Amino acid sequence: MAKQSFFVDEFQGLPLKRALSYILKKREEKKAVVGVYCTYAPIELIYAADAIPAVLCAFANGPITKAEEVLPANLCPLIKSSYGFIQLGTCPFFELTDAIVGETTCDGKKKMFELISEKRPMFVMDLPQNPKGRGALDHWKESIKEFKGFLEKTLKVTITEEKVREAIKENQEKNALIMKIFDYSSQSPSVVSWTELYDVACMGMVCRGSDLKPKLLEILSILENRVKNEEYTAAKDAPRVLVTGSPLGGDTFKVYKLIEEEGGVVVSMDSCTGRKSFVPTFDANEKDVYAALAKRYLEIPCACMSPNEGRFAELSTQIEKYKTQAVVDVVLQACHTYNIESHSVEKFVSEKYKLPFLKVVTDYSQEDVGQLKTRLGALLEMARN
Repeated sequence: MAKQSFFVDEFQGLPLKRALSYILKKREEKKAVVGVYCTYAPIELIYAADAIPAVLCAFANGPITKAEEVLPANLCPLIKSSYGFIQLGTCPFFELTDAIVGETTCDGKKKMFELISEKRPMFVMDLPQNPKGRGALDHWKESIKEFKGFLEKTLKVTITEEKVREAIKENQEKNALIMKIFDYSSQSPSVVSWTELYDVACMGMVCRGSDLKPKLLEILSILENRVKNEEYTAAKDAPRVLVTGSPLGGDTFKVYKLIEEEGGVVVSMDSCTGRKSFVPTFDANEKDVYAALAKRYLEIPCACMSPNEGRFAELSTQIEKYKTQAVVDVVLQACHTYNIESHSVEKFVSEKYKLPFLKVVTDYSQEDVGQLKTRLGALLEMARN
């Protein structure tokens, strides 16, 4: 089996520790830090402000009890975990921020933003819910321009069009390299593990392209050598699983781990903590730089969008490219958009591709591990047959 770690030396430790190490280094260089909660936040504007993004979504069960002193128990665990960390003062990423950007993807997050706005300067972007609706693009462009103004005022900087274009070019190049890494999942047997893909995604959400490019090129060289040397990260007959749905991390890694324990291999992570953040591309010929940003970000196929046609186009691409043999749709408890959309996803996967499908509704506790193990084991057995 190939060694399942890309990051050494400058990025020691677990993925979040690597990201924190990078942000602390940038802090030492007097860079501002802007906290983000969603992949819809245009990080090119943050880079153009000579600042660094810090992802604030949290995936741990521990802080939830503290959060439930204020938030309802039947709320999404991601929101409760994020808020609990902030209330406890134990989220190092939040503590390093100079400002926060949120977005209207989720009613629960919107109300949480109101609570934490007393702690940091906060800007909430008003995201259209129908990406192709009349006026959606213009509305989103104006929200992006308002965010630019917020950054300029809060961080006391000037964001020029030239700086935005430079940031777009740099981020586009970074995203393209990350997608090349993800596409090594098309190799059969697998030459890249889900832990490695998550590591790349985690650093890709934070690092400037110029900082991360050498490491990404090194990873691509490593993967090419694995292919040549037939160094695999999973057994040759391991069922190939696409995991889609809500963002996963931390305590919800139990799903990925159980798939591996039951003999499967995760070949794609179709979520905003995986592949989804890096897929859309910019129109290089767009004269209006803010329209270019608006178009690119509205192409992200989150379940908050209605209709969400882009998700099914992406699923088709991944199922075919990565030679998928089973699909797992993970829904965080109380995430109504992903929960309802799962019905359409199951129909699409079952009818068009005739693949085994499993919907998993879970939270950050470990109470359902035994049940999940049994259900995932049965799914993989179906994939083998």
